Amino acid sequence: MHITDALTQVNLDANLEDFEKLLRESVAVNDDFLSEVSRHLIEAGGKRIRPILAIASAAAGGSEITREVLLSGIAVELVHLASLYHDDVMDDASQRRSVESVNFRWGNLVAIVAGDYLLAKAAGIAARLGQEIAELLANTLADLCAGQILEVQTSYLVSRSHDSYFKAISGKTASLMATACRIGALAANLDRNHIEAVTKIGRSLGMVFQIRDDILDLVATTEVLGKMPAQDLLEGIYTLPVLETLKMPYRIDLEPLLTRNMDQASLDKAGEIIIASGGIAKAWQTAQNFALESRLSAAELKSPIAGELGSLAQFLLDETYSIVQPYLDAKA
Repeated sequence: MHITDALTQVNLDANLEDFEKLLRESVAVNDDFLSEVSRHLIEAGGKRIRPILAIASAAAGGSEITREVLLSGIAVELVHLASLYHDDVMDDASQRRSVESVNFRWGNLVAIVAGDYLLAKAAGIAARLGQEIAELLANTLADLCAGQILEVQTSYLVSRSHDSYFKAISGKTASLMATACRIGALAANLDRNHIEAVTKIGRSLGMVFQIRDDILDLVATTEVLGKMPAQDLLEGIYTLPVLETLKMPYRIDLEPLLTRNMDQASLDKAGEIIIASGGIAKAWQTAQNFALESRLSAAELKSPIAGELGSLAQFLLDETYSIVQPYLDAKA
């Protein structure tokens, strides 16, 4: 299923068709090589979650989906795509969206510069949409960088705090989803109460999105993830289920396993401890709490579309419940 399945009251098909055309036009340049590189992941497809949030946030306020709303969605999508170009360089990834990553095909330098090009295009669009939107996108870029840096700073740190984790995912994931909702409402010239409510919906959704991914990294299969499981553990990124387990009494067993050179036996043992501790279940409950926050924010708007928008976080959890459920009942 796709996130659009939960937005039955928003006519997305025609809007997304127009969006895709504008998205390709937005990176057009009189240079065949740069055009190919900048369009590489656009042509590969993608879920377009962030522009969908922009469109739905505008529609939730009764607005028509104007060219300005579509352009606001393009701005956040280009920022997202740029972050993927840069992430693949940092992760030395060879694939993205079932195609060769830009860095694998053309090298790290091209990937970094192409990502910067997409950011520049996003900034230009935001500037044309007005000062508030331009400032919003600039601040979001700062949040993305701060969240990523905080995560790097705390790598392999078993004393990483819950506060540090939440700040990192708020910056690197939730900030752009919050901005996607906010920018759509701003572009539609909706009232301040609506703008603030959809921003809160987007932020809560982003928190759920990342916590869910962090849980799946520990319990899902390679086929579901599209990569080897437990990559965060191997890279020293200690996410919420791990932090919950690093409380006593399980810390004494888990901490010695968390090294820079984990072998498969240590990885398997760490996974067993995290499941037995109830760390997965506690992280899942935290995600459920954020999903509830999203629904409560939507309730302020009293709009059917807003209700669906606020339910997207729960939709994401329900979509993967069958994978996670066996680990929610695990007891020490």
